[in-house]
Amino acid sequence: MIVKSLDHLNKISKIISQKLEKGDYIFLIGEIGVGKTTLTRYLINNLQDQNGIKETEVPSPTFNLLYEYEIKDLKIMHYDLYRIKKAKELDHLGIFSENEKTVKIIEWPGLIKTPLNNKLEIHLEYGENDNERKIKIYGSNKWKDFENEI
Repeated sequence: MIVKSLDHLNKISKIISQKLEKGDYIFLIGEIGVGKTTLTRYLINNLQDQNGIKETEVPSPTFNLLYEYEIKDLKIMHYDLYRIKKAKELDHLGIFSENEKTVKIIEWPGLIKTPLNNKLEIHLEYGENDNERKIKIYGSNKWKDFENEI
């Protein structure tokens, strides 16, 4: 799929946000600057809007590794694993704890080899034009056919 604008990316995030539930994982894969954090920002801000909560800033967690967002009874954990070099380091981040209570959005998930249920994997690539992105979507369990819903 070709995403031609930020508005189009925001529309995709709205569709994702309407289906998002505790226990879901979203893996964001792509080069630096391709739009992983932008997609996350739209997703979190859409969830805040849907729940009548004021939108917050959603920065990249590259240096902090994790930012958490409480949206009513939904806890979003936004990870950026860019600086993690060994799979063993993942154990200290608690990515696999509280699985049924949270949504985990993970940028740079390449070191994660654990099979996960309800995982939506979004691959972003630069398009031919500056404002375009190519997106490929793969899902498991409830997200299996999600690409057809967009």
